[in-house]
Amino acid sequence: MNPSGKKTGDYSREIALGLTSRTPQEASPQRVLAVNRGHWSIESVHYIIDWNYDEDRSRIHTGFGPENISRLRRFAVGILKSFQKPNQSIAELMRKLSFRTRLVFDYLRMTNNSATVSLRN
Repeated sequence: MNPSGKKTGDYSREIALGLTSRTPQEASPQRVLAVNRGHWSIESVHYIIDWNYDEDRSRIHTGFGPENISRLRRFAVGILKSFQKPNQSIAELMRKLSFRTRLVFDYLRMTNNSATVSLRN
C-alpha cells in the first residue's frame, strides 16, 4: 500500500494482473515483478534517448548508421547519468553542458589543463 495523501495519511491500493505462459515454479510473483521492472528500466533509457535526441525522427536510415548513432547516444546518456545529481534530469544536464562546451572537456579530463571539477556543482 502506498500513501496517496501526504497531508492526510490516506492509503490507496493498486492491483496489477499479469498473464504468462510459464509455470508457477518458473514465474513466481517475485520473478514476474523482476522481469517487469527490468523491462521498464530498459524502456526508461529509450524514453530518455527519444526525448532528448528525438531519435524516432532521426533521418539516419542506411547501412550501420542508425545502429552506430544509437550506440553513441546510449554511451552519452550513460556518461551523463554518472554525473547526474539526484534531482537533475538528463535534459537539464545536457542544456547545461551545451552552453558551456569547455565543461565537457573538463569533466572528462580530456585536456592537459582541465580543472578537476565536478558536475555536481
